[in-house]
Amino acid sequence: MNSSPRRVVAEVAGTFREFRTAVSQSFVPLDTTCEHPDPFRGRIRSIGIDEVHVSEVAASGHVVTRTPELIARGDRNYIKLSLLLSGSGLLIQDNREAVLRPGDLAVYDTNRPYTLVFEDEFRALVMMFPKHAIDLPPDIVGQLTGVAISGTTGVGSLVAPFLGRLADNLDLLADPGGTRLAHSALDLVTTMVASELDATASRCNPRRDLVKRIHMYVDEHLASTDLGPGQIAAAHFISTRHLHGLFKDQGTTVSTWIRSRRLERCRRDLMNPRYADRPVAAIAARWGFVDAAHFSRVFKTGYGYAPSTCRPGASAL
Repeated sequence: MNSSPRRVVAEVAGTFREFRTAVSQSFVPLDTTCEHPDPFRGRIRSIGIDEVHVSEVAASGHVVTRTPELIARGDRNYIKLSLLLSGSGLLIQDNREAVLRPGDLAVYDTNRPYTLVFEDEFRALVMMFPKHAIDLPPDIVGQLTGVAISGTTGVGSLVAPFLGRLADNLDLLADPGGTRLAHSALDLVTTMVASELDATASRCNPRRDLVKRIHMYVDEHLASTDLGPGQIAAAHFISTRHLHGLFKDQGTTVSTWIRSRRLERCRRDLMNPRYADRPVAAIAARWGFVDAAHFSRVFKTGYGYAPSTCRPGASAL
């Protein structure tokens, strides 16, 4: 964990070569090309909070490509969410193409090839976060890659203005309340993605609807030490075998899902300045971890660092 004060890092590129370097340093390794690199104007302002990276990008026209070779060099998988603020763009991923206009949002996966084409000057906000940070199975989120999401209808009409204001006030994320602000943005994005998936799914899909209700039930009962397959199955009038089958189809298990949701709630509380005086064990117990030593072990296994490390003002290990 980095204990240094958060600040917005601004990269102003006077040449295309400088911008190309800044793009890969700000996000993941990318191949950036430009037909008319002279003159070229580009600016990237970004800040990282916890595992959420928020950037404002304004630049002349160019093309960004995430190739299989570049993907093979890294071992961390991210989801990116972009909001186009001005100009136009084209996102290509998973054999789908999305034409983006101001106000449109788009989701793409850095672990699979994609291309972004901007023919003229544009401005966009980009959020980048690890896959585990969004409360949805990665394979389901993949159904929305390369799809334009309207920022004027549905949940998108609430998310787009919020993210647009965030782009105009990026410095607010460096303030003490920045962590909560970043996680609020992530929660909104999760809600929007879930809503879009519901809208594009078949209107008659009882299995998916059941999984959604089970996920909601788990989140509502994380504090209960009795939460487990038996309780969840009984609450939904299905057998435990059927329940295990539903989670297996998502590439996980019931216990793994519960543990990951509890860990994420604990991590958010540990980072929240409001709970700075609350013992780690108390926060763990609040979310169903009755054994403090066990909690510390599974937390470090899940995130790679001890629970105390992510508390406000903690020093890096």
